[in-house]
Amino acid sequence: MIEALNISKSFGDHKVLNDVSFRFETGKCNLIIGQSGSGKTVLMKCLVGLFEIDSGNVMYDDRMFSRMSFDEMKVIRQEIGMLFQGGALFDSMTVEENIIFPLSMFTNQTTEEKRDRANFCLSRVNLVNVNKLFPSEISGGMKKRVAIARAIAMNPKYLFCDEPNSGLDPLTAIVIDNLINEITQEYNITTVINTHDMNSVIEIGDNIAYIHKGRLWWSGDKDSILRSDNPELNEFVFATELTRKLK
Repeated sequence: MIEALNISKSFGDHKVLNDVSFRFETGKCNLIIGQSGSGKTVLMKCLVGLFEIDSGNVMYDDRMFSRMSFDEMKVIRQEIGMLFQGGALFDSMTVEENIIFPLSMFTNQTTEEKRDRANFCLSRVNLVNVNKLFPSEISGGMKKRVAIARAIAMNPKYLFCDEPNSGLDPLTAIVIDNLINEITQEYNITTVINTHDMNSVIEIGDNIAYIHKGRLWWSGDKDSILRSDNPELNEFVFATELTRKLK
């Protein structure tokens, strides 16, 4: 479980997050949604320590992450898997080398152990015979699956996904959503997803935080979001859905 407790963050005179509190639950897909500029990306970066918060606390299973020293933070960061927007694979590395990269950085595993782990992770995301291919030789959807395989290579307790469906066609996006959801439940991970994709919200939104103008404006799940009487949320949900249908 990850908890955001009264988080505020400003850049200069501009307050981006204002007293945001939310609990990201273990074994669930926790979604952060909101319009562009609402503060949802800043919130995610505060949760992983990329931005230092002005006030409040970030807790990882009762560990006060935001008050830790650099070395203490490193321990928790080794428990975190990251799926970046676009995948962020290393173009000069093969698929296998991309997955092995964090294992080489943070473990003392032998070459054989790292290859075995890479093969396991690739099989978990339903990819075979791609180990020696480079990112330029595989499709966009396959790149996302490789990125997921790399994100779970370290057996993370926490998984952060930044716009995982960005640039994907609707059918491939569904595959990625289902895969993230399966992995979250199978390994009991605390998964945090930053997205504006309403398909993802409706399909895998176990626990949703809607951020509006830097504040937590609504929270709930995929079953309650369409029944909400929150006017700002409804405007976001139905405008996003209409935009998607017009594409």
